[in-house]
Formats: sequence, structure tokens, C-alpha cells
Amino acid sequence: MSIPRFSDDFLARLREAFQRTGYDADGVVDALGGAAHAALGRGEPELAFRASADAGELGTLIRLFLLGSAEPEAAVRAALAPVALDDALAAGLVRGREQLRAGLDVRPHGDEQGSWWVVSDLDSDVLGAEVPPDHVLGVGHASLSLIRATTRRPVGSLLDLGTGNGVQALHATRHAQRVTATDVSERALALADATFRLNELDVELVRGEWFAPVARRRFDQIVCNPPFVVGPPRVDYTYRDSGLGGDDASALVIRQLPGFLTEGGTGQLLASWLHVDGEDWADRVSRWLPGGTDAWFVQRDVADPGLYVGTWLRDAGIDPRSDRGRAKAADWLDWFAENKVQGVGFGFVTLRRTDAAHPTVVCEDLRQAYDDPLGPEAGRWLDRVAWLRQHGHDLLDARFQVPPTVLLERVSAPGDEGWDTTVLRLHRSDGPGWQHEVDETVAALLAGCRGALPLSDLLSLLAAGHGLDEEALTEAALPLVRELVRHGFLEAV
Repeated sequence: MSIPRFSDDFLARLREAFQRTGYDADGVVDALGGAAHAALGRGEPELAFRASADAGELGTLIRLFLLGSAEPEAAVRAALAPVALDDALAAGLVRGREQLRAGLDVRPHGDEQGSWWVVSDLDSDVLGAEVPPDHVLGVGHASLSLIRATTRRPVGSLLDLGTGNGVQALHATRHAQRVTATDVSERALALADATFRLNELDVELVRGEWFAPVARRRFDQIVCNPPFVVGPPRVDYTYRDSGLGGDDASALVIRQLPGFLTEGGTGQLLASWLHVDGEDWADRVSRWLPGGTDAWFVQRDVADPGLYVGTWLRDAGIDPRSDRGRAKAADWLDWFAENKVQGVGFGFVTLRRTDAAHPTVVCEDLRQAYDDPLGPEAGRWLDRVAWLRQHGHDLLDARFQVPPTVLLERVSAPGDEGWDTTVLRLHRSDGPGWQHEVDETVAALLAGCRGALPLSDLLSLLAAGHGLDEEALTEAALPLVRELVRHGFLEAV
């Protein structure tokens, strides 16, 4: 595929066309309505076709770029004005004759502060064929999940490693003074450049593999959606394959990323890791970490090898039932079997460069459903880790309170004298929905955490009231208190 090139004048005219027709995130939702827009997100386009029929030139753009429809030449010419249709055809924005189709995916993408346009390649459903090796992926579920898992605090400099269509860098411009985006793919950089200039954003673009383009530089924050698909060492598609075997791509990024952070700087990325027979996944990923790094690994899913292979074949537009699909699946599954792979874990990794003698490394399963974005929680997790590091030796002098978002659930079963409590469970109703099972003694301790008395006094009162040994109670309580603080069930006042 040829590398698309767009002049500043062409992009300025295209932006004017989109603004004139209302082709932005809010405009599309308003034109389609909530039900049709939601159905489109589920891959059910008929409601959107119907809703866009009466939306004029905006409807033409919706059908052209979002629904993959063929549209009459006259309608496309009118909707794209002041872009000349000949220029749009020459640039590859649209294709065909008389009945025109999109040549590129150009779609609105927004957040709570506004809307952008993202330029990428057409997916396999629109193409009706397998995507080419240099395919530039659109804004998919993985991109959206990383957007939600990224902490948005003001920083001076941010690196988007492996930018693809540039969507992570778009969001980064909200909170970073300077944004640098890299990619190994010339086509990806060309489309990301179009994305940034279409939105009138100044983002530094550099081409090269992994961290080589930014050697000897450091950043306050790094985000990365790497080619994390695991399997045999090959590159079928640059957007997802690294050429490294197994989970070595995720390992490489995690090993090298902290070295490109400023002191206290943070990195957040998507990653995959193998679940190998006889090995704990947490031990595996922890070995990737360099010294001087706080790390929070959050496992969001574990896929069976067969399901994993089928999912990624379909993602590229390959029918798993075809001869080609079966051959590729056989090679992939043979590799999994030879390497004793029982599953593929997927999740988010938050890293922080630290000079602490004993960095904090936590690996946790968070496969339950939750609605809140993980990014704010990741920032607060790092804050709580820093607070525990500073106050770890004087926890007994600290005053704590239970946040109002924490609830205590009591599960009871019929007993000889009525209802007998079988489970006491703490719930956080915000964030990722943490849960902790506790006993009556811990529940009583938390009931006293109202910010008035230091922890040492609360433990003394609890020991006296329940006939417990105070020294033993304190020894048992301190590790639990640290865990409850780290998960946001207790906060210092």
C-alpha cells in the first residue's frame, strides 16, 4: 500500500467540511440517537443506516466513513466541500467512481472535554478481505481500555511508544505540555501525522523500533500499546506482531521503560503474559522488572489458547475455517503446546521509577466487571504506595478513617439460634470494586477508624474489649492495615 500524504491545505479544508456538517462526536450521536449509536458500537449497523437517512450531508459522512457504505458521487462531493472531490480521490480519502466508498477510516473520537478526528485504515469488515501487513488499526477496544487506564495528571513531557493512529497521544495533549510519538511503521506515522494536523495539534513524531528513537531521553510519563500478541516469533501485521516469541515484547517494554523515565515518572501500558504449566504468572512478570521500579500488574482476562488464536485470526480478517486459517491456527497451537502454554493473560501495567531501597511490586487479578476507569485508581494506588513507604514505620501513630465509598456486607445462614454470620466482606463501591473478607475483630477495628484516635489506641481498646493479647493483635493487624490502605479501604487523616 502506498503511504498517504496530505497537505496542510487539504487537511484544513477537510476540517472545515467536518465542522460545517457537524461531523464530530456529539454531532454523530445527535444525528443517530442513543439506540442507533449503541447498536453501531455492537456491530449492528441497520439502525444507524435508518437514522442517518434524514441527516443530510452529515448522514452522507456517517454512512461513508462509519458504515462503510457506497454513496453517490454528487452527495459525497457536497458533503466534503470545500475539499475538491478530485483531491479527495487523489489523496486516497475516498475511492471508486459514481458510487464512492471511504478509502480511509476517519471518525470522530471524543472525551468529556471535546472531540477529535482519528485517521486509520479500513478494517477487514469494510475491506471484505484480510488486512495488509502494514495495516494501521483504528480505535479498538484495546486502545479504549488503555485510554481509560491511563492516569491524567499534569506532566511536562509524555512519550507515546508505538503510537499507531495517534489516539493515545491525542488524549495525552490534554495533560502533557510536550508529547512525543514513535512508531516503527512509516504508514502509521503518516496517518498519525494526519490525525494530529487535522486536529491542529503539535506532536513530535519519530520513527524507529522500540526505544531507539528516544535514546538518552527521559519523560515524565510513558504510555504504550505495544504489539503484544503472543505466539511464534513472526511479523504478519506490524500493528500487533513484534517478531519476538511468546510474551517477549511485553517483557522488553517493561524491562526498558523505567530507564526512560524521570525520577518519579510513570509508565502505563497494555501487556500480555503466558500462563505456563508449573509457573505462577505473577512470578513470571515480576522477573521482567528492573531495579528501582514500583509496579502494579492488573490481570483483566485469561484466554484459552484455542479461543485466543481464533480471536486474532478473525481480527485480521482470516476465516479460521479456511485452509489458510487452519494452517495458521495449527502452527500457533503447536507453538503453545511445545511451550506448555495453558493460557494467555492480558492486562494493564503501571510502573514508577523510584530511588526507594525496596520498591513495591503487586500482581493482582481484577477480572470482575467494573465501570470506573482504572487510570484515576492507578494514580491513587501510586500515591498510597508512596504514603506507606514514608509512614510504614509509624503506622501506629497514624489516624485513619474509612471512606464513605466502603461498605460492609454481612452474609448469614440459618443457625440453631437464628442467623449465623458466615462471611463479612468489605466492598469499595468506586474504582475497580475491591473486596476484602474480614472477621468480626477487623470489622470492629474499622468501626473505630473515624480519624480521632491513632491506630495504637484503637488496638489497645480493641484488645481490652475483646480479651486479646495486644502485642499479638498489633503484629497481626499491621500487615492487614497496609493492605487496606493500599486498596483504599482506609485513608490517613
